[in-house]
Amino acid sequence: MRYEYPCSIERDLEELRASGREAYVITFRDIRGANSCGWSWPEALEMAEDCLDVALSWYLDDDADPPPPSPLQAGEVMVAATPIMAGKLAIRSAMREQDMTLSELAKRMDISDEKTRRLLDPRYRTHLTTVQRALSILGRVLIVEDCAVASPPESVAMAAET
Repeated sequence: MRYEYPCSIERDLEELRASGREAYVITFRDIRGANSCGWSWPEALEMAEDCLDVALSWYLDDDADPPPPSPLQAGEVMVAATPIMAGKLAIRSAMREQDMTLSELAKRMDISDEKTRRLLDPRYRTHLTTVQRALSILGRVLIVEDCAVASPPESVAMAAET
């Protein structure tokens, strides 16, 4: 699955009127509770990625798969989960599909059950090679691609000029 979700990043006109500061409101319509804000477009994009990772971590905590991303709509930008978060979600999903327990994955990886639990803990910093190794054991591969940074949708860019 591709862990990239449509995100609305809109200028906060109330903040602009009240303080004169540029501000943006961030929402993900597919991921309940994934909301944030930023003081500039670049900061809003950074906050959107962080917000998405935090919200996706809730699915790992609940041992659930996140919803599939819906198609991009006008005025939205796509925001991807970090490779580590995407990898942890992919491991959990593959384990569920294969009806594999943490103990079985630990045995196949030749690591302790505790290390395997940490592998799926969204708050634990896992090395990317460990994620890739677990995915390989599960018959999966993590694909990371680069793309251009999203620029503000036309409606946001025009509002910034006024």
